[in-house]
Amino acid sequence: MELPPLPTTVVGSYPVPEWMERLKTDYCRGRMSYGQLQDVHDMAVKAALRDQELAGIDIVSDGELRRDNDIDYTLARMPGIEIPDPVKDFYYDYHEARLATLPAVTGPSPLGLAADYAFTSAQTSAPVKFSFTGPFSLSCRVHDRGRTSQRDLVMAMAGVLNAEARALAELGATLLQIDEPFLAGHTDQVGLAVDAVNAVTDSVEATWALHVCYGNRYARPSWEGHYDFLFPDVLKANVDQLVLEFARKGDDDLTIIDKFGWPGALGLGVIDVKSDEVETPELVANRIRRALRHVGAERLFVNPDCGLRNLTAATARAKLAAMARGARLVRDELPIKQGATV
Repeated sequence: MELPPLPTTVVGSYPVPEWMERLKTDYCRGRMSYGQLQDVHDMAVKAALRDQELAGIDIVSDGELRRDNDIDYTLARMPGIEIPDPVKDFYYDYHEARLATLPAVTGPSPLGLAADYAFTSAQTSAPVKFSFTGPFSLSCRVHDRGRTSQRDLVMAMAGVLNAEARALAELGATLLQIDEPFLAGHTDQVGLAVDAVNAVTDSVEATWALHVCYGNRYARPSWEGHYDFLFPDVLKANVDQLVLEFARKGDDDLTIIDKFGWPGALGLGVIDVKSDEVETPELVANRIRRALRHVGAERLFVNPDCGLRNLTAATARAKLAAMARGARLVRDELPIKQGATV
């Protein structure tokens, strides 16, 4: 599908309304059936898609609204992983997980994510980005893995995610994103994470993005630093796009992209998801213009720093609308109006 220059998109998550938090927590405490929860999810996904469309976003997502957090929805479905206590006090809490057997592929869609994509894509005519948490970050929440090495666990999870990615691609998913939110806290493990990313993307025909942030738990960063820790290992990643945060951190890390010569597309974070202040379209446009000094327009995608989960819905809508308007301001200045394809 052809896209305009500087296509706008999201990283993944969308705000969870308070009423939905209560209902999801009711389910986690055993007070709601799975079927009822699915009805709630379906309605929320439809609303999130509509919000993105009205804001003028070119590539939309399901808002990750079926997920408890960035880990549990996938980890609890991972073959070989046990959740000893599946009850939570609050849906957003993390499960404690342990390894029972090394994860292995159990079917064409071993994690059931393909069904989530099928529902989402049926609700919109816009291109859909579908994201899922990567194997390295998933492994970080398995606190009891016995004598199994972390590498063996990560690579086994990558094999399961590869099977899921194949199922997604068969249903028509063209833009898939791997999220590694824990990688910034384990900067000595980038080589392992990249090996696992390549196992996930292996032989899957799609445009692949890799999102690396500094954490977004309750709208607070979990770590600080600069993206030079990714290089040069990430240059070996078989992905088409890096999705990074720049709005909160500033433009300094754009020089790292120059220094190491990242050859693919860049998902440019221009919206600070850890602040309730709504950016103006001109501020967004200026952030894009500064990035164009380092990355050509044909390689630039425009997105928030990270997921929008911790914002109110009203703030998220306003920020997305400002982002879309800011991108259009710069788009109209470009001498060549050639866009991207997904």
